[in-house]
Amino acid sequence: MAEVTKNRETSETTIDLTLNLEDRKVDDSIDTGVGFFDHMLTLFAAHSQFGLNVSAKGDLEVDSHHTVEDVGIVFGQAFLEALGDKKGIKRYASTFTPMDESLSLVSVDISGRPYLVFDVEGMKDTVGSFDTELVEEFFRAFVNQAGVTLHINLFHGSNTHHIIESIFKGFGRVLNEAATIIDANGDVPSTKGTL
Repeated sequence: MAEVTKNRETSETTIDLTLNLEDRKVDDSIDTGVGFFDHMLTLFAAHSQFGLNVSAKGDLEVDSHHTVEDVGIVFGQAFLEALGDKKGIKRYASTFTPMDESLSLVSVDISGRPYLVFDVEGMKDTVGSFDTELVEEFFRAFVNQAGVTLHINLFHGSNTHHIIESIFKGFGRVLNEAATIIDANGDVPSTKGTL
């Protein structure tokens, strides 16, 4: 697992992202121009213990959609590349994460098959100026590029900020666990021989 830097430039966004799955430092630099999203990515980095640097410039005069989605795309690509051959990884992880009144369950399978279940109801439309439907868009973009199966389920929650914070913290924790090498000389954890 090596440090990976990915770039994406379109007419809507310019994204520069560096991810290091073995850098367990919390000295990340995250600036997408979307304050609440920066906060969530910072929480993700702290709880995943991955090294994460993100610089994004997007058409925020339109809205935050392209920026959030494109960060998800680039992050998914970086995660897939950083995993390398996937030999010896744990592959699966699930975690419950409480955040005050909110409780989420996030489960991941580094399967090579992109699939998202996002069972989260009751969020308000916005947190500050952040459009909360972009949370699902971020995760969909990530799984499609990373080739992982991701289930996000909300059990309790009334404060939208707390709900999303619970999810991003849990996402960090499960990616850390699932990407952990548990057998340095092991095979890819699949009866098919590939992920």
